[in-house]
Amino acid sequence: MKTLKVKIKIVIADDHPLLREAMRNAFEQHGDMEVVGEAGDGEEAVKLSSELKPDIVIMDIVMPKLSGIEATKQIRKVSPATAVLILTAYDDDRYVIGLLEAGAAGYLLKSARGQVLVEAVRMVQAGESVLHPTIIAKVLKYGVRMPSRDERKTEEQLSDRELEVLKLAAKGMSNKDIAAELFLTIRTVKAHLSNIFNKMGVASRTEAIVKGVREGWFILDDLP
Repeated sequence: MKTLKVKIKIVIADDHPLLREAMRNAFEQHGDMEVVGEAGDGEEAVKLSSELKPDIVIMDIVMPKLSGIEATKQIRKVSPATAVLILTAYDDDRYVIGLLEAGAAGYLLKSARGQVLVEAVRMVQAGESVLHPTIIAKVLKYGVRMPSRDERKTEEQLSDRELEVLKLAAKGMSNKDIAAELFLTIRTVKAHLSNIFNKMGVASRTEAIVKGVREGWFILDDLP
């Protein structure tokens, strides 16, 4: 008996109806994706995330009622397993760092083609990063605070292999590259990443790396 493939559940949050429609059409051309909701402002995005528990929210930065940064923070609280992928016209460092610290899983510009967005959704769902590795390094410029006792405890909960996988991910390596480096299967790497996400309380590779950087788990030599 053939098993049904689980679709990636998506919520689109943007205040432009035509853009939401274009994104919906782009996603629904692919059998592995399903748009389960649309939001025209930040508050609605949080509400839908809480109710629908989507896999991924596509979020703009400038939104009515609640900014993309604040909405991302709230979504990560009400639905921790939901990854937020930013799609915006702004690439200022302040926005990038603010959104990463809020828990965003990735950051794309609206100039990106539809297929790039589709692949970005798949990459986030697979535990890949859709950020250039140099963006992670930018976090260091804003100061890495020393980890607290509770944060060290989280680090200690990761196995040696999981820490190894996370450090290779921080170097910008793909799941395929990590698998080759450690002589593992891609499926095993995905399983390690899933365990890492669960232990760290994050929903994406990007969020795990940023948290590791902010908590002092990586030194400059670990990053590109």
